[in-house]
Amino acid sequence: MAYKRIFIDSDVLLDVLLERHPYCSFSQRVLTKAKHKGIEMGTSVLVIANIYSIMARTLGKVEAKKNTMRLLNTLKIFVLDVGCINLAINSNFDDVEEGMQHFVATQNRCDLIVTRNIKDYKESQIPVLSAEHYLNIT
Repeated sequence: MAYKRIFIDSDVLLDVLLERHPYCSFSQRVLTKAKHKGIEMGTSVLVIANIYSIMARTLGKVEAKKNTMRLLNTLKIFVLDVGCINLAINSNFDDVEEGMQHFVATQNRCDLIVTRNIKDYKESQIPVLSAEHYLNIT
């Protein structure tokens, strides 16, 4: 399948930003490959907030701000609205936060979610792949 718009979950971005091995190389290659193919990549405002918080604790606020600005220049940021929150709370997703990400992705017409946390997306209405699997099929 030719993907046109993909939702990038927080773990994929954190793998790159925090250089978490062995995942960071797959995640970086996904971002690079999608960019070169002209695939629009996005994530939710909730992911950005969570990532900033984790990076601030891990790398410090200065580095967290710098990395967050890089993300804002690389990804489309999708709004998490009350409709997505309600859908997630009333869905069959075990993890409400992952449900929110899913409904943000579907609301913004993403045709794929890239994450390492595939098990929490078993209720997804769109395909969900790990970075490594995405690289193997595209």
